[in-house]
Amino acid sequence: MDGELFPRERTEIAPGAVHVPDWLGPERQRELLAACREWARPPAGLRTVSTPGGGTMTARQVCLGLHWYPYAYARTAVDGDGAPVKPMPGWLAELGRDAVAAAYGTAAGTAATAATAARTPAHTPAGRDAAAYDIALINFYDGDARMGMHRDAEEKSPAPVVSLSLGDTCVFRFGNTASRGRPYQDVELRSGDLFVFGGPSRAAYHGVPKVLSGTAPPGLGLTGRLNITLRVGGFGDQLG
Repeated sequence: MDGELFPRERTEIAPGAVHVPDWLGPERQRELLAACREWARPPAGLRTVSTPGGGTMTARQVCLGLHWYPYAYARTAVDGDGAPVKPMPGWLAELGRDAVAAAYGTAAGTAATAATAARTPAHTPAGRDAAAYDIALINFYDGDARMGMHRDAEEKSPAPVVSLSLGDTCVFRFGNTASRGRPYQDVELRSGDLFVFGGPSRAAYHGVPKVLSGTAPPGLGLTGRLNITLRVGGFGDQLG
């Protein structure tokens, strides 16, 4: 937000959980939004997720690389139109690795580097973390959409989860690894913010209790909130 008295700074919310404000600049946000709009089109496009108890998630979702559904992964949109899931772009996988570098303070951890890498094919230079981000879950929050406290527990890999925010500001509730209740901390995530959680916080419960409607940057052209979550599956050939 322009004109703030104190600029927002990189903050470690919990061990291994880091908030990096304003990591994505305005141009990079617009490019990601355009990509999300293409991914949301059928086949295997944006869908409403049904829960095992018979309810539905209020945030709608589209997946890349592998299709997530409660509580498993598949190569097709098994709870949607059944089409093969769209591939994970190499540039998005590279953006995930740069996001981890930015959050944990290693080389290449700058917004400028991330923006450049996102336009190039994926590569793994010698000495860099070889974990390949091969799954993206893109959640769209419209109106009164929320996300209950949950863990990202279906992946086999312990690699950090990368979360990118576009559009409306949200209250992101980051909790503990034992239960959905306290202790937890509420963090304001704005458009362009990065949040990474790994290590001892990889299995922490987290959710979105509130989205602040009408707070998206005027130049972005988005009503609502998009959250792009990048993960490493670690499944190998287990899914067939």
